[in-house]
Amino acid sequence: MSGALDGVVVADFSRVLAGPYATMLLADLGAEVVKVERPGSGDDTRHWGPPYAADGTATYFTAVNRNKTSLWLDLATEEGRAQARALALRADVIVENFKPGTLDRLGLGYRSLAQEDPRTIVCSISGFGSGAGADLPGYDLLVQAMGGLMSVTGPAPGEPTKVGVALVDVITGLHAVYGILAALRHRDLTGEGQHVEVNLLSSLLSALVNQASALVAGGVVPGILGNDHPSITPYGVYATGDRPLVLAVGNDRQFRALCQALERPLADEHRFATNPARVEHRRELRSELESALASRGADEWQTALTARGVPCGPVNDIAEAVRLAESLGLSPAVAVPGSEVAQVANPVRLSATPASYRLPPPPAAQDPA
Repeated sequence: MSGALDGVVVADFSRVLAGPYATMLLADLGAEVVKVERPGSGDDTRHWGPPYAADGTATYFTAVNRNKTSLWLDLATEEGRAQARALALRADVIVENFKPGTLDRLGLGYRSLAQEDPRTIVCSISGFGSGAGADLPGYDLLVQAMGGLMSVTGPAPGEPTKVGVALVDVITGLHAVYGILAALRHRDLTGEGQHVEVNLLSSLLSALVNQASALVAGGVVPGILGNDHPSITPYGVYATGDRPLVLAVGNDRQFRALCQALERPLADEHRFATNPARVEHRRELRSELESALASRGADEWQTALTARGVPCGPVNDIAEAVRLAESLGLSPAVAVPGSEVAQVANPVRLSATPASYRLPPPPAAQDPA
């Protein structure tokens, strides 16, 4: 079965996470992706371990580099740059995350390529844009801090905490795919390529959704609330008789169902009758709920509350999360031909052109081209 992007060639000059994640998603949908790496060292994430997969590859690299071939080019040499330009002009899409301006100096920038091939699409990924922020280093942790995510993440005010995965890189990679697909559609209609630019800071601010809107639309600077929600209660992590339980109660009907299951008439009290009232009295409500929840364990409560239509669930570790996905028939892990190492499945399900798994991540033991 053919993929939605069969025939699309992607020259991947990116490294680490945002770019490689984007190009892997394109490859899963059928694109031919050629990953350009520096001779001798390759992508930085080849060396980011432990942990390592069964074949000795760093699992970080494995996570975002399947369905690609690798071409080792020294862009510091004239020969390497000539080979890179030939690849770029053969490609439909070029993805890069060099420091802004670097590709131009190498003769591989959008303007130079577009003069020879107007259909060229170049996607540039940076930390803080190609303008005044061009010299700022684009590391996920820095953007989580400087972009405000850590200011609303953590156990308590004064204890800012990063998210447990490089989430800004992942979000930016998704935005890169979105921009590339839009550029391909535009080219289908007009025959013209274009320069797609995404950056970590702008991607994060967009992904902050209601928290960023609180500022720009309401003049409110959000802060840390631990696991609580700024606008909805009860919507957080609550202690039970054994382990924590998440309650995600989004409306008054669900709250009344929760109270009925707990056999507590809290929904009839003025302090808790409406969501705004519950938000105002969130501490008192937490005390009441945890007092009731202490009588049973999290799994027992999940069964009882789910039966009443109350959104809830235990706090799983990643192994438990994968087992949950398996139990629901979501097939979270897939085998890749030619590899003894399993991969996390592409999450998009397409009925006519599903994702395919054709190649394992390219090995490091390759000679420079």
